[in-house]
Amino acid sequence: MEQLTGQDASFLYGETARSPMHIGGLAIYDPAGLEGGTQRFKNILTFIEERLHLAKTFRRKLVEVPFNLDHPYWIEDKEFDIEFHIRHIRLPEPGDWRQLCIQVSRLHSRSLDLTKPLWEFTVIEGLDEVPGLPKGSYAILTKIHHACIDGVSGVDITEAIHGLEPFPEPPPPPEKAWKGEAIPSPVELVTRANLNNMTQPFRFAEVMARAVPAMARFQKGLAQKKFSVNTKIPKTRFGGVITGHRVIDGRNFELVDVKKIKSMVEGGTVNDAILAIVGGALRKYLESKKELPSDTLVAMAPISVRGEEGKKALGNQVAAMTVKLGTDIEDPLERLQAVHDGASSSKEMTNAVGAKLMTDFSQFIPSTTAALATRLYSEYRLAENVNMGFNCVVTNVPGPQVPLYCAGARLVTQFGLGPIFDGMGLIFPVFSYCGQITITVNSCREMVPDPAFFAGCLKESFDELLAMANDAETS
Repeated sequence: MEQLTGQDASFLYGETARSPMHIGGLAIYDPAGLEGGTQRFKNILTFIEERLHLAKTFRRKLVEVPFNLDHPYWIEDKEFDIEFHIRHIRLPEPGDWRQLCIQVSRLHSRSLDLTKPLWEFTVIEGLDEVPGLPKGSYAILTKIHHACIDGVSGVDITEAIHGLEPFPEPPPPPEKAWKGEAIPSPVELVTRANLNNMTQPFRFAEVMARAVPAMARFQKGLAQKKFSVNTKIPKTRFGGVITGHRVIDGRNFELVDVKKIKSMVEGGTVNDAILAIVGGALRKYLESKKELPSDTLVAMAPISVRGEEGKKALGNQVAAMTVKLGTDIEDPLERLQAVHDGASSSKEMTNAVGAKLMTDFSQFIPSTTAALATRLYSEYRLAENVNMGFNCVVTNVPGPQVPLYCAGARLVTQFGLGPIFDGMGLIFPVFSYCGQITITVNSCREMVPDPAFFAGCLKESFDELLAMANDAETS
């Protein structure tokens, strides 16, 4: 039995019928190397079942503490059934990209069953008319609750169900045979909660001891103008109350081209280039609606705070920084420079405070308070009057740069999926894999009724920056 951290539990408390808090991805496979060029569902099921012991998330479920007196616990599910978690559907003909996006949006909008291990895989066959993909390709849509993993620990799940060759040897079995756990009694859970609450002040004092010098560094950085705090956050269509309906679309780019773009600015990074592409797309999209604010939009970018000891741990170990996206700047190169400067300033502030310290305070929010606050925020539609401090999320998940295989089929590309919630109805998961980068648009259908057009704005923004980078190379 293992207790959730305050940060992990916050994603459970944030769950509503309109806002499921799972993350995931859409992985697309080419089965050309298999016998007959087709994949059997049974083969996928067997391949994943042989690897269940490589990640704890697969077979553990939640146990809640009575009256929310403390954060929930994970236990190994004695009733685990792999066929409940891995499903199988097929697109109707012709099986094109738009049909796939619509189906993925529907599946992504549905909450996970909180009484089971918090993940689902759906095999989607029939991708026969998707540009750039061979006929007969299929996809696996993954949904894993954010309480279980963040972007970095999600990579471990990807590694668990893939190999570096089409038909690798099955992994060694675990040292101890897996077995489920009995559900602890309410008395045991309440006793544990009381003990935890008694030691809470001592843990809080330790964090406060680290916070005092961090605040001094923050004040010094502000005085020296090494960084500034984003105070003007414009109101946009993405900042209201969401519905339960999702839209998803995305585009694929060559990593070498993104590196060309970032090289136009001294000290530029791939993240700077991605943020500038997103900023350009947001400018184009809001201009088309005649809703472009005069102030720049601001993105929240998660930061992993995992040390060496936490690399194989699941759960969430992330902080965040905010970055101006330069949507108020028309010239793409000037926007890229502004994004780079803003990101550098935000990193200075994060380093001054300490990214991990930002997450430590979440451990001390009482579970009853967190659950009640989330419920009131949703029920009273407070997003209509409260500013979140950012307009969207851009989250970058680094992936391997070598081909991966699942049950003999080659992974061609993958797109990210993330949660949205009241006050933050737009997220851009960014995945890198095998020389490619994908940027996905995840939003509410009422906020973005035309996701294909939005994805087209991403492509236009990228093309503008790449054209400038190519011109700079030849001049």
